[in-house]
Amino acid sequence: MKIVEVNSSVTVNYTGRLNDGSIFDSSLTEGREPLNATLGQGSLIPGFEKGLLGMKEGDKKTVEIPVDEAYGSVREDLVVEVPKDKVPENVTEGQMLQTMTPQGPMNVVVKEVNDENVIIDGNHPLAGKDLIFDLELVSIN
Repeated sequence: MKIVEVNSSVTVNYTGRLNDGSIFDSSLTEGREPLNATLGQGSLIPGFEKGLLGMKEGDKKTVEIPVDEAYGSVREDLVVEVPKDKVPENVTEGQMLQTMTPQGPMNVVVKEVNDENVIIDGNHPLAGKDLIFDLELVSIN
């Protein structure tokens, strides 16, 4: 029987939760498909990949992923204040925007809007959080 190893292509169902039990993502949501990915290509967070290693088809398990194997710590350098005239009119707190960086496009969240400026945050929404994933290995492709 095959087991998941580095460079395996897998199909997996997952549910991601925070420590308080709230679900932030799930492949089991209606209309969603299981995740297809190849390990070792950097498309998955390190802790998710590590959790899949050694699993066999049909295996289920729960993995706890610390911040440093998930989306990392919150980086203060990614929270910046920009003049209001540099963002679209009528932006509101919580709104997602896309900005261009030397590394390419980057999604940011509007944290605060005041008279002159807007504070935007380029951190991943799950940065600074430990994550818990329920995994079910559907297949090794």
